[in-house]
Amino acid sequence: MKHAFKRLILAVALTGAIGTAAALDPVVNWNPRTGDTWVDVRLGDINQYGSQYRAPFVNEMVRYYGAPRSLVDELLNTRRWTPGDVYYACSLARAAGRPCREVADAYDSDRGQGWGVIAKRMGIKPGSAEFHALKRGIVPTYDRWGRPIVLDADLRKDFPNHGKAKAKAKAKAAKSHDHAKAASKSKSTKAKASKSSGKAKSKGKPKG
Repeated sequence: MKHAFKRLILAVALTGAIGTAAALDPVVNWNPRTGDTWVDVRLGDINQYGSQYRAPFVNEMVRYYGAPRSLVDELLNTRRWTPGDVYYACSLARAAGRPCREVADAYDSDRGQGWGVIAKRMGIKPGSAEFHALKRGIVPTYDRWGRPIVLDADLRKDFPNHGKAKAKAKAKAAKSHDHAKAASKSKSTKAKASKSSGKAKSKGKPKG
């Protein structure tokens, strides 16, 4: 009876610990709700990248999106924002011509509405030319990070050759490797044949 009670207490404690961790982890049940599924997926991937490679993520926000480094650090470390939210706030701010802090504060004050509602308030609606420009901006960011990205139908029209150069270079490198391997194998085979021939000649010579 005592052992069963201890197991019950342990189970309750573990459940509480998991619940607390989920409450503290901003990525749990995270849903950006931008109004575009492709963008939502990319932001989720940016969460992973920004968490694993913090320095290049922050540098991207500062250098290419005009966000103050102090603000990016504040959002990530003090306000406990996800990298995906930070990226979208800075990207939306650039597209709307507004300070990133203004967009971040607007989102924090009404976070439950999702990014799609905040973007509309900033004058950027899903499907608009401004939203498409915002969406396009994700591609060069991924390229600078050296991170693979799968484009949707709309973006494939804008970047028809995206990824093809890398694929050709990879194929060329593989072909070169195969040629080198074949040449090395041929050289080794010839060396063995020459060695065998030398041994045969040596055996065939009459002893003095």
